[in-house]
Amino acid sequence: MARFRPLDVLPSIKLKLSAIIIGAIAIAALVSTIGFRLGWPVWVRPAISAGLGVAIMWFFASGIVSPLREMAAAATRMSRGDYGATVTATSADEVGDLARAFNAMALQLEEVDRDRRDLIAMVSHELRTPITALQANLENIVDGVTEADDELLATMLTQTERLGRLVSQLLDLSRLESGATPLSLESVDLASLGREAAQEIALHRPEQRIEITVEPPGLSVVADRERLHQVIANLLDNATRFSPEGEPVVLRASRRGDDVRIEVIDRGPGIPEGDAVRIFERYQRGSHVRATGSGGTGLGLAIAQWVVELHAGTITARPGDPKGCRIQLDLPAVPREGATR
Repeated sequence: MARFRPLDVLPSIKLKLSAIIIGAIAIAALVSTIGFRLGWPVWVRPAISAGLGVAIMWFFASGIVSPLREMAAAATRMSRGDYGATVTATSADEVGDLARAFNAMALQLEEVDRDRRDLIAMVSHELRTPITALQANLENIVDGVTEADDELLATMLTQTERLGRLVSQLLDLSRLESGATPLSLESVDLASLGREAAQEIALHRPEQRIEITVEPPGLSVVADRERLHQVIANLLDNATRFSPEGEPVVLRASRRGDDVRIEVIDRGPGIPEGDAVRIFERYQRGSHVRATGSGGTGLGLAIAQWVVELHAGTITARPGDPKGCRIQLDLPAVPREGATR
């Protein structure tokens, strides 16, 4: 039940206290005048005036400090893990500003807690699958049920690589959380970088064709080679995961004024319009990914955006032509203000 707060419209605690004092004095004077006319004893009039003044100040002051009591109670709930607590923030004064800031903090803590739970659930799921597969295969080999032939070893290697990718993403996530990471900038030949990233993808998807186009030939960009390789390999991995059998994935780089544009294009189901921005948020995966149960951890594109922004660039998801998805990176050809050195 909301507390009656008639002084909430006043923009300052000083004004509220002044109004309370003026009101108490006015009532005391009124009581004294009435008592004098009615012939009350001298000691009765100040006693009644003081009692009414205290009651008035108590009533209005409780409305001033009640948000502070609510914040104390909400903080206690938060200490027990309940981040959904909010306080009434109708006052226009400094306490109201504090209450609104408290509610904003509570919302952020709730989001952080939700991300933490999502991370734990995701890591548990992503680790359990390859670990279970590896354990089963190793138990079969030890028990003599199966032999360690090339096909079985290749399967186990794939699961190990999956674990390695997850660990790498978690390490990058910790760097993202801790702030900017210095970049080791150098001139990077994009054709060479594209071939290296494509060869990395071919290790676990040898049947997938990747077409690389760089215009003009010899196009380069000043960037952190390792980080940019990570971004492109990640985007190619996503594209090949959703690309239909027999359809190539296209890696294209071109010069656009003072910028270099890098595009990864596939002919898969594409990204729904409502997911085009959200897919770059941590732990977020497109609705089609959730529906099919395919896809990764929801960290790859968030890390890609982080790396691109370290280079003072932008990354966007656009629909393919006529279908599929086109991830577009625009990077400054040479470093400019905003890149982390």
